[in-house]
Parts: sequence; structure tokens; C-alpha cells
Amino acid sequence: MTALTAPLPPLRVLLVDDEPLARLRLRSLLAECKDTPVEVVAEAGSASAARVWLREHACDLVLLDVQMPGDDGLQLARTLLDLPLRPWVVFVTAHAQHAVQAFEIEAQDYLTKPVRLERLQAALVRVAQRQRERGALGQVEPEVVLPQDEGEVIPIVERGRLVRVPLAEVLYFKAELKYLTVRTAAARHTLEGSLNDWEQRLAGRFLRIHRNALVAKAAVRELDRHAPSDEGESGALPPLDALGDSWAVRVALVNEWLAVSRRQVAAVREALRAST
Repeated sequence: MTALTAPLPPLRVLLVDDEPLARLRLRSLLAECKDTPVEVVAEAGSASAARVWLREHACDLVLLDVQMPGDDGLQLARTLLDLPLRPWVVFVTAHAQHAVQAFEIEAQDYLTKPVRLERLQAALVRVAQRQRERGALGQVEPEVVLPQDEGEVIPIVERGRLVRVPLAEVLYFKAELKYLTVRTAAARHTLEGSLNDWEQRLAGRFLRIHRNALVAKAAVRELDRHAPSDEGESGALPPLDALGDSWAVRVALVNEWLAVSRRQVAAVREALRAST
């Protein structure tokens, strides 16, 4: 069984809600979620109590109320962003009006009370998938160091949800008709915008390899004669004599090949030399 398909351990969950009955109901619902195993490792009745617990312990997921005495759940979630390995956050609240703010601080879901079992299960499945992706990133090509600017994120709206993609996780941008594909090791996102604009913004960290592609310099693993498919899938190189003057780079973590225009070959070679 591969690392990508091996079952994950139960999600370690911290419940944060000032109402004991609300925490009790969440415990009961979590016990009914059979698709994603969870373990409630602690409860807190306030944001301050949660912070105290998190200073000494770790968890994978925080199920978090918004309105509580003292600091509210949104304030607590913002402080979690500073943790080296921050837990995922799912808000559980009776107040629907804070959803936009919640997703702006990278909440994985926003559940309104009374919580339905189906919605809670869906949120847990999403968190478990993110946890699996996080684990995969830690196991595949660990020597790859992408640009580290954790404060810079790309906000992307997908299916009505706001997704904040850390720039440090982006492997490449690729122009597709009127949109850009933003590729990370875990997913593909679709973004409106101009590749030229991103090239100017990311000069020094990303390399323009083709009129339709901008690649993180640290993610360029190999330059070779190649005939990549339209999807950029990985695969064995065809015979060199069948390639003509076609060049491509292999992108780290996803092992995809992207075409390189002839005039950019020298720049790609220089980037590879600089990384050795």
C-alpha cells in the first residue's frame, strides 16, 4: 500500500464552544461519523482556554464556535495561522453572517447550528483529504524547497467558496484559454488573470518557460528533449531522434512535463545551474 493510499490515523479534534450542551451534541455527532474516524482529544469553553491547551498540545482539527465570551472564534482562528503546523478549522455556529470572514482566514468549512450529520461528515471528509495532502507533501521529494512567503496567498473562488492558496505551494501557472491553471502538489485551481501580470509580480522566484507557462524556479527538476502531452502528464521520454527541437522541464512533486520554448532553454539551464 502506498503512502498516498494508506489509511490515516483518526483526526485529533479540539472542541471549542462556550455551551457544554453544544459540545456534548458535537461529540455525539462525531461518534456517528463512520467515514472519517475522529478522536476528541480535548474541549475548551473559551478562546483563551483553547490557546492555553494548544500551547502544550497538538490537534488536527478545531471545531470552533464564533460568538463566545472574551475573544471570539474568529480571533482565535487568526492566531492559529501563526502556528508552525496549524490545525484545520471548521466553524460551528448559530450565526451565518460571519462565513466570509471565516473563509478569509482559511476555514475549511462553516457549519450552522443545528448541525446536520451529513454536513459534518462532509466537512470531516474534506479535512481528512487536506490532511492526506499535507502528509504527501512531507513524503514526496522532501529536498524541494519552494519560495517561502507564508504571508502571501492567492485568493481563488471555486464553486462559490473562497480558497486561499499559499504562494509557497504553487508549482506553476499555466494559461488555458481565458483562465490560468494554478498547480500545487495537491490540486489544480482555476484563476482569472494574465500570465504577464504574474510574471512581473513574481520576478526572481518564478521563471517564464513558455508563452503559456510560469514555473517556480525551485520546482524545476530537469530539462530534456521531450514531447509532453496536452495534459502535461508524466511518462517515459520517447527516442531523442523523434523529438526534433522540442524541450520540456519536469516539475517537482507532480512529475509533470511542461513545454519550454526554444528561446527560454538557456534561461532554464541557468536556473538549474543556480540551484545545484
